[in-house]
Amino acid sequence: MPETNRIEYKRELTDGLEKEVIAFLNYREGGILYIGIDKNENVYGLADPDGDQLKIKDRLKNNIRPSALGLFDIVSEERDSKDILKIIVASGPEKPYHLKKYGMSEKGCFIRIGSSAEPMPQKVIDELFAKRTRNSISKIKAGRQDLSFGQLKIYYEEAGYNLGKAFAKNLELLTEDGAFNYAGYLLADKNNTSIKVAKYSGKTRTDLIESNEYGHESLVKATKQVIDKIAVENRTNTKITAKERQQTNLWNPIALREAIINAFVHNDYTNEITPKFEIFADRIEITSAGGLPEGLSKQEFFEGFSVPRNKELMRIFKDLELVEQLGSGIPRILEHYGKESFSFSDNFLRMTFMAKETTIEDGGAKGGQIGGVTGGVRGGVTDAAIDAATTLTKRQKEVVKLIAANSSITYNEIADVLGINESAVGKHITAIKNKGVLVRQGGTQGYWEINLDKNK
Repeated sequence: MPETNRIEYKRELTDGLEKEVIAFLNYREGGILYIGIDKNENVYGLADPDGDQLKIKDRLKNNIRPSALGLFDIVSEERDSKDILKIIVASGPEKPYHLKKYGMSEKGCFIRIGSSAEPMPQKVIDELFAKRTRNSISKIKAGRQDLSFGQLKIYYEEAGYNLGKAFAKNLELLTEDGAFNYAGYLLADKNNTSIKVAKYSGKTRTDLIESNEYGHESLVKATKQVIDKIAVENRTNTKITAKERQQTNLWNPIALREAIINAFVHNDYTNEITPKFEIFADRIEITSAGGLPEGLSKQEFFEGFSVPRNKELMRIFKDLELVEQLGSGIPRILEHYGKESFSFSDNFLRMTFMAKETTIEDGGAKGGQIGGVTGGVRGGVTDAAIDAATTLTKRQKEVVKLIAANSSITYNEIADVLGINESAVGKHITAIKNKGVLVRQGGTQGYWEINLDKNK
């Protein structure tokens, strides 16, 4: 693909990197910058892609204002057996972005015109600055300042990071005057953020049979709790024949996970409205506050153009591997559900996923058998029982809960739900089997049984 308004090639890492990234940040559609490919699309590759990746992140962090953290993603790729880097840049919400040393001047601001980055006229700079979003969670001072972040630090440690003393500043959880901002409040151990998951017996809201409330703690923890709860609700329709056991989730687990995370990350929290999750007999509805980001069309939204509403949350969710890469969520959902599943208004975005309908034959009951694993443990493995297994780590318990909800779940599906790679899933499965909790029945075409008797 040749250079376009959204694609730029660089044979090697040069001094003009920040200029190109700024131009994409200031462009309404963002863009992609490839390092290791020249303008004629010849692949030269990079001698030290890992080192270059660290240099790029450091330069973009320190040389661009306002902060671009959370607005770019650096991905290693291989072309023609050579290593290159792909920098995905979102359209920034706080235009105009500029070179730190030149400020908001024609020498420091750039915009994408055609296939090149051009200086931004001072008149455009002034107009963009006048429209700059000031009412964002990074600029709103938290109502309380006695915040602690033990949960967030644990999640970062599990992801291989060590948050130092300056973590609040580095993660942009502070206002310009050094107070905790609303992003920090949302990620703190204690807050008043309530996240509700409602379940109804029918197709309307008239008969509420279950109401679960999460939140009042780090938004990361609340996100994981909602993912786990809905994974359990995403029960399987089971068909057992003489030859095999077939199971189908009511909703695609990959799309469902992406939709949940999208609702948390892109929700408009400035009016203290949180995402809402509702489970009906025939569908699941996920509603987040805030319509389309300013300047983004529906077509651009569906094509995966990324305009993060809360770049601080996006950055942290990416660090913790809850988000794969910028702009990947909506296209992944569209692999399984159509555009008609999305509805927009000025103040809300709703995703509606219809449940799959299956008919069981060969003597089975219509609608299938609902539940977890087969054998003596069907229906008897609860989250509480799994949590009480003292020999399992926290991540191992998450794996067992997913298997309890779907005893024929694959490594790939577990990896997608937990946001980890398949090799990590394999290591967890091996450890759980060695502890006697998991027993495989029927080989590769079989299913898992869960035994918690020796792990209380």
